Amino acid sequence: QVQLVESGGGLVQTGGSLRLSCAASGRTFSTYAMGWFRQAPGKEREFVAAITWSLGHTYLADSVVGRFTISRDNAKNTVYLQMNSLKPEDTAVYFCTSRLSGGIIAAKEGYDYWGQGTQVTVSS
Repeated sequence: QVQLVESGGGLVQTGGSLRLSCAASGRTFSTYAMGWFRQAPGKEREFVAAITWSLGHTYLADSVVGRFTISRDNAKNTVYLQMNSLKPEDTAVYFCTSRLSGGIIAAKEGYDYWGQGTQVTVSS
């Protein structure tokens, strides 16, 4: 089992920045990648970003390219999501997730463990 705990959400104005953190514990040695999804009210959970644990290859959804950055600290078993130039449409609950199998996919069904989520609200 892997436990994931997110932190760093909050309320920010349009154009502002936030950094989300996700600390992993448990059987993390088997993790291939970690990532972030988000879910706005009434909408499906959607892929935001992912990073491979070993080589640090990153993948971003088109909607956040140029504004969000994903990174990881292997020594701390922590993944980060730096969010800049935030827009009201970025408002959602952000979930940290991890994947055991190789490859990066954008489908939530391909991920094995999930955190509880952290709320990000961008005011206009």
